[in-house]
Amino acid sequence: MWGRLVESVPNVSEGRDQGTIQAIAAAIEGVDRVRLLDVDPDPDHNRTVYTLVGEPEGVLRAILALFETALPRIDLRRHRGEHPRMGAVDVVPLVPVRGVGMEECVALSRRLGEEIWTRFRVPVYLYEESATHPERRDLAQIRKGEFEGFPDKIQRPEWAPDFGEPVVHPTAGVVAVGAREFLIAFNVNLGTSDLKVAKEIARAVRGSSGGLRYVKALGFALEDRGIVQVSMNLTNFRKTPIPRVLELIRREAARYGVPVVGTEIVGMVPQAALDQVVTYYLSLERFSPDMVLERRIQEALGS
Repeated sequence: MWGRLVESVPNVSEGRDQGTIQAIAAAIEGVDRVRLLDVDPDPDHNRTVYTLVGEPEGVLRAILALFETALPRIDLRRHRGEHPRMGAVDVVPLVPVRGVGMEECVALSRRLGEEIWTRFRVPVYLYEESATHPERRDLAQIRKGEFEGFPDKIQRPEWAPDFGEPVVHPTAGVVAVGAREFLIAFNVNLGTSDLKVAKEIARAVRGSSGGLRYVKALGFALEDRGIVQVSMNLTNFRKTPIPRVLELIRREAARYGVPVVGTEIVGMVPQAALDQVVTYYLSLERFSPDMVLERRIQEALGS
């Protein structure tokens, strides 16, 4: 069993070309001491989220293999999708899982950032716990302006990259790399095509505009489905659980006469977050994770 584990959830700006999506997955799987847990492409967002876990050095090598495969295949000059993006590989978070502290993940992110610039000439911004400036902790602040706006933004002294020269890679843009705690990517789909409704609800729910503290939210149109979506990152599910977020969105949507028609979890989710959902919606009074059959079997068998 591996004693020291880091999770990474790189977001790649390609969610439609299955050849590219699978080639990147194969590159990750080809690295020792790493396991690819999930591949979640979204054609509307034109973005794929990969979830991998492994020993720190293995994760570093896997991310570099991802870059080596993704960059020749993705040209942001031709990329269109609903999700904001500034890079072909848009963001690379590192999350401590077991036997590794946040400080070590910060150090690993800095090594990774330097290597990305040296090998691929993609400027790197450090974010969250790795940030070198307070305004760079928030990924949305770094990404503002997106790929099209970055040639001007990167020239401003306050937005000089942490690694690299102030010149945007012509096809791959820039990338954010950082250490952070686990987050849940949670989307709520609404039964309307009115994008204004999704944006108003996103504004009501996100912490930065007076909503729930550990929620980041944007409104998007899913044009192929004729509906809109509130797309969120829940940065601390223990303090702001999924049911609280969903019920606030239901109430806000009801003001517009709009139903919630579905929800999505992008990538992986901790079992503890799902335990919260079960406890809330079943009104369970004495629920314990030990009541889950599969968990008890795993404990009993030592697997």
